[in-house]
Amino acid sequence: MSITRRGLGTIGAATLSACAQIPVLPEGPSDPMERQMLLAEVLDGAPLHAGNWVEVLDGGVAMFNATFRAIAGATDHVNIEFYILQDVRLPGLEGPSLFELLLVKLAQGVAVNIIHDGYGSSGTDFRALRAAGAQTLEFHPLDPLAAKRGWMPNDRDHRKLLVVDGRIGIIGGVNLDRVYQNPCGTGATPTDPEAACWHDTSIRIEGPAVASLQRLFFETWEREEGAPLPRRDWYPRLAPVGPARIRILGSAPGERKPRYYVTLVSAMEAARERIWLCTGYFVPTWQQRRVLRAAARRGVQVRLLLPSVSDSQEALNAQHAAYDDMLEAGVEIHEVVDGVLHGKIVVVDGVWSAVGSSNLDRRSVAWNNEADAIVLGRETAVTLERILEREFGRSRPVKLDEWERRGLGARLREQSSRLFLDLL
Repeated sequence: MSITRRGLGTIGAATLSACAQIPVLPEGPSDPMERQMLLAEVLDGAPLHAGNWVEVLDGGVAMFNATFRAIAGATDHVNIEFYILQDVRLPGLEGPSLFELLLVKLAQGVAVNIIHDGYGSSGTDFRALRAAGAQTLEFHPLDPLAAKRGWMPNDRDHRKLLVVDGRIGIIGGVNLDRVYQNPCGTGATPTDPEAACWHDTSIRIEGPAVASLQRLFFETWEREEGAPLPRRDWYPRLAPVGPARIRILGSAPGERKPRYYVTLVSAMEAARERIWLCTGYFVPTWQQRRVLRAAARRGVQVRLLLPSVSDSQEALNAQHAAYDDMLEAGVEIHEVVDGVLHGKIVVVDGVWSAVGSSNLDRRSVAWNNEADAIVLGRETAVTLERILEREFGRSRPVKLDEWERRGLGARLREQSSRLFLDLL
């Protein structure tokens, strides 16, 4: 099957009609790991690194703790690339804020380099860090006069990645945003995102795959004309430290080949047992909808964890527009009601996992800088499935018979959302 304009919609900016064929494995190994390994070998793009250790960071507090620990131990450099980057603190603990910690490291001679999105981090003041020697790069400023490569306000850097000393990497869905300091279990609903619990996941990586995270950072730095950086030990020798195989996939606005999209669709097409998927925005392409329906019809358990509330009503309408044919095909849909769902996780057959910044929407394919980790390993998949199982248990299931009784107004909103699909 090839990716076509019909499959992805009319996203002219990405010229997606030129993408490669998606490998299909109608016959082959029955073992899920062997099957996904074979598929990984035939996919082109980023290297598949063996010998990595993965720690799943369940929630914003876990990710903040891992981030602060990594930066506190830095001896050479700290590279940060985030959509939302604020001066956060560790909830409930006395100690320095993120920026205070970075100032300490700068005083120790550690290089600090920061890429922040011009929209997502527009309210953050970086002047103290710059005065202390940090190098910062604003990705696509909102001010047209500040743009270096032409004004592109719709193209955003949605990544959330950290590299420390070239040896520790963190990647996932969690922003360095104060909302992740919100306590859970307070009863705050997702309609109040400034007080609600945020459901999200990142991973911490050690091993050879960290070099690919580092390359993603520097590719953006160079493409966006960041200042020249002094020589540092950017790429230390990385010995194998664990069992996981990892492929780091980056995307940028206007790229001809959406590697994460191809990889995800390929993995779902190869599924034999189950596909568990969590996303903060669910605006699937025609092709993704077809693959999920086909998987459910051939007996694969397909479970979707989706938001019940969104900051984009059009995105929520488009999400609902996909429910009918999904439910009719046997796809299980659950909506999170006890907080804001922001995580982006996919687990296939208990062996293939994806954690990163990409949502299952058109914007992640065509408009955003994204970064995702594909992990081949049962340990990581089992941990992520436990998290998803917990969240499924807390969520509200959407039943076909109840869904079919929704009103005319809801149906009209769903249909109108089709006008905006390629921007969502």
